[in-house]
Amino acid sequence: MRAKFPYRKRKKRLGCGIGSGHGKTSTRGHKGQGSRSGSNLRPGFEGGQNPLYRRLPKRGFNRAGLARRYTIVNLHRIAALDEAEVTPELLLSRGVIRDLGNGLKILGEGKLTKPVTVKAHRFSESAKAAIIQAGGQVVQI
Repeated sequence: MRAKFPYRKRKKRLGCGIGSGHGKTSTRGHKGQGSRSGSNLRPGFEGGQNPLYRRLPKRGFNRAGLARRYTIVNLHRIAALDEAEVTPELLLSRGVIRDLGNGLKILGEGKLTKPVTVKAHRFSESAKAAIIQAGGQVVQI
């Protein structure tokens, strides 16, 4: 039986005779915990030996819960909208961004050809300079 596409791997047919290469023990080896049905060891289990994650010391501090995550939009995306005023609500409604997170930050990649008023929570220095140079306004919310 050939696979329909050359890059799709065929399903292992277990327990279908010696000739299949997956007969008798069905790739489970002989006896032992892994050969039984319902056997499922959690990742990192070392047979009762003190596992690596417990042998190593605790180290560092995770700031992930404390960090502010801003949704980022570059100037070329704003230029493509062709609007006089760009707000976070407009970007959400147009599908430029999925969610606001902790706020909107405008970065300076790309060029503006028309003056645009941009309202956002944060701006990079290059974005501010580019918006003002195009004759637009920067409004921090």
